[in-house]
Amino acid sequence: QVQLVESGGGLVQAGGSLRLSCAASGIIFNIVAMDWYRQAPGKQRELVATITSRGSTNYADSVKGRFTISRDNAKNTVYLQMNNLKPEDTAVYYCRTTWWGRDYWGQGTQVTVSS
Repeated sequence: QVQLVESGGGLVQAGGSLRLSCAASGIIFNIVAMDWYRQAPGKQRELVATITSRGSTNYADSVKGRFTISRDNAKNTVYLQMNNLKPEDTAVYYCRTTWWGRDYWGQGTQVTVSS
């Protein structure tokens, strides 16, 4: 069974940093792409960042230059380093992957940025 478990969320002041982690199991981690999404209350879930199995990355325009996605294949873990956080970054952050044609999501981790 596929399982994704996020951690690292919390409360931080604007301008601060957090690093989110997503530990994966039940997949061959080193051949899948991993994504980070976020969803604020009352808003649509949006794609924040993607990293392919080869390490190629893409970011939403709103986080470019501030967030960095990375992966450690030895630990089956994907990270999202978030710097210079803004109140508008407040959301539940989810990791996602596709395995055998199906999407799998973590439980989410709350990030709250105060002004």
